[in-house]
Amino acid sequence: MSGRPPHILIVEAPYYVEISEELARGAVAELEARGASYERLEVFGAFELPAAIAMAHAGAEHFDGYLALGCVIRGETTHYDHICNESARGLMSLSVDLHLAIGYGVVTVETQAQARARATVSGKNRGKDAAAACLRMIALRRRFRL
Repeated sequence: MSGRPPHILIVEAPYYVEISEELARGAVAELEARGASYERLEVFGAFELPAAIAMAHAGAEHFDGYLALGCVIRGETTHYDHICNESARGLMSLSVDLHLAIGYGVVTVETQAQARARATVSGKNRGKDAAAACLRMIALRRRFRL
C-alpha cells in the first residue's frame, strides 16, 4: 500500500469476550504486519457497531478504515436474526453510501464451538481476514482518490 500507513479504528463488540479478544488478536497482528496504526473502541454488542463507526466517521479524528469485530450466537428466539441482519445492513450501508473501508469481522454462528473455530488465530482467523479486507478497501479508496 503506497503513501502513508493507514490508521484504522477497530470497533469491538465484546459480548463474547473470549471470541472478541481472539478476533482482535488476529486483526491486530495483521495490521501490525502491514505497518498500519490503529485504535480500539468497545461497544456493547454487534447491533451498536454501525452507529459507532458512523459517529467516528463524523467526528474530528481521521481514520482511513474501520474494523467491525464481534460475535453473535443463535439463541432460542429470532433476536439473532434481527441483530445479524441489522448489523450487517448498517455496516454495508456505511460502506456503500459513505465509501468507507470497513472490514467485517462479525462471526455469526450456531454454537460457541463454531465461533471459536472461526475466531482463533490458529483456526480460521476471521480477525486477520477482516483486517486484510479493510486494508484492501483502503487501497481502493486511495486508488479512486476518495
